[in-house]
Amino acid sequence: MEDLDRGLVAAPQEDGGVFISWRLLATDPEGTAFNLYRKTNNGKATKINEQPIIGATNFVDQNVKPEKDIAYVVRPVVNGKERSQSKAFQLDSAHPYLSVPLETPSGYTPNDASVGDLNGDGQYEIVIHHTGESRDNSQSGFTDPPIIDAYTLEGTHLWRINLGINIREGAHYTQFMVYDLDSDGKAEIAMKTADGTVDGEGTVIGDPDADYRNEEGYILEGPEYLTIFDGETGGELATTDYIPPRHPETLEPTSEQLDEIWGDGYGNRMDRFLAGVAYLDGERPSLIMARGYYTRAVLTAWNWRDGKLSHQWTFDSDDGTPGNRAYRGQGNHQLSIADVDEDGKDEIIYGAAAIDHNGEGLYSTGLGHGDALHVSDLDPGHPGQEIFNIQERFDDAGANFRDAATGEILWKKPSVKAGDDGEGPGRGNAFNIDPRHPGAEAWVHGANIDGMFNAKGETISNQKPEFCNFGVWWDGDLLRELLDGNVIAKWDWEAEELNSVLVAEGATSNNGTKATPALSGDILGDWREEVILRSEDNEELRIYTTTIPTDHRMYTLLHDRQYRLALAWQNVAYNQPPHPSFYMENFMEEYSRPDIKVVEIK
Repeated sequence: MEDLDRGLVAAPQEDGGVFISWRLLATDPEGTAFNLYRKTNNGKATKINEQPIIGATNFVDQNVKPEKDIAYVVRPVVNGKERSQSKAFQLDSAHPYLSVPLETPSGYTPNDASVGDLNGDGQYEIVIHHTGESRDNSQSGFTDPPIIDAYTLEGTHLWRINLGINIREGAHYTQFMVYDLDSDGKAEIAMKTADGTVDGEGTVIGDPDADYRNEEGYILEGPEYLTIFDGETGGELATTDYIPPRHPETLEPTSEQLDEIWGDGYGNRMDRFLAGVAYLDGERPSLIMARGYYTRAVLTAWNWRDGKLSHQWTFDSDDGTPGNRAYRGQGNHQLSIADVDEDGKDEIIYGAAAIDHNGEGLYSTGLGHGDALHVSDLDPGHPGQEIFNIQERFDDAGANFRDAATGEILWKKPSVKAGDDGEGPGRGNAFNIDPRHPGAEAWVHGANIDGMFNAKGETISNQKPEFCNFGVWWDGDLLRELLDGNVIAKWDWEAEELNSVLVAEGATSNNGTKATPALSGDILGDWREEVILRSEDNEELRIYTTTIPTDHRMYTLLHDRQYRLALAWQNVAYNQPPHPSFYMENFMEEYSRPDIKVVEIK
């Protein structure tokens, strides 16, 4: 896992004072306490806590007026002795969020983002996908080249990668993984490239003059690559052929050949890409790249080690391997990574199916394609983790809840077509939002699946939240709040209604009706989650962080492997919120240290 700093963050509260929070690391010794210092421009540092802070890693500095010349640092206290101070956080009292200025290309919009420590200093940088004219795979027409930028949290522009005209722009084409793939302390960037891609140092990959677009704007021929980029410079580190190719024998397949392999000949099902990062050996991360889910599904695993990119395995639903055919057509518009069989090694949750760490099929439910996916310990009364998924067809499993390790369907709800609108269950959520019922509550929008269900599938309310999108831990308890667009709201389980706790004025969400943030997760401060939205004028990213105190002391969610990997794959296709591997219940006060295995990388 990453060697993180304290992630210290501060923001003014509405009623005065400054809220400060920081990370408790899983590597901190038991009983670690903290001292917090306020610094001013004259260099004076004043300790603002009377006794070492032994509880939750947040504090309200009430005896100060928020000013821009104020900074904070935190020092851990171990066995009564202070250790090195954190990086100082400079307060910006102008607004209740962190502003990251952008150099957005003309005609483009900031879209999905990811985070990683690009330079090895323990602090995250932001990688943002700028989108111009885009098209869904089902739509013809030309698109703008996808552009990937990197910024520090302070807004310094580090580099720009232009993927070129031979990579089509749209939610299903470019999935970019930001992660320290070789465990050297600095994150790399991995994504599909093509002739004409320009890296962060200005070097062109392949033929700079190639143009493989057909008259309808689709790209159905030409070489396809997988490239690893340096996180600090954006420079190309390694490029290899993408697996699988469109066709195994030719770079210029006919529409008939493509239809035979993928189910259509114009580039729809063929160019549905997914990606992730998984600890397949239980110790070091591997890159997962995938193609196809409506029909043929192919997943490949890669290792980036010692400056070399090596192919580990390929799983192909259509390669004739006995049993693999059952995995055809089971993928979602996203995937998840989790150690579902508890062997210490990660599996790939591919919609209604799961692929084991060794590239063999673990199970396929046969339920088929869906649009939303949640993986966690959703039912604490059932051993292991569970998966809540929705199914696009109109059948008896429009909403379904299964054992993550075996695929056993624990319960399901039928979806019913309403009139002739053709609307299936397009969204589904599974979050702990009602303390009266153990486990996560689940609900679905669309397909006439009414009400809200508990973890056993029992209807607990005929009402359900209007929001069916993202979840975020924002206030002081361990129930999750709901995020949709630029609004965070809490479910009032007694009145059965949503109450807004944050409206991000001047900021907006991405991806049309999906209304998703650029990124949401525990990237700063204590274990609560931040929400990154773009400003309405597209000139900045805004990182919203809670200013609500909590009494719950918890290790950063980033040191839960499953949660951290969820931040890596969050940008994939139809974005989904991150979940940890464990269950959080509001009445629980103490949390055990995550199971950290220290591996020395030489």
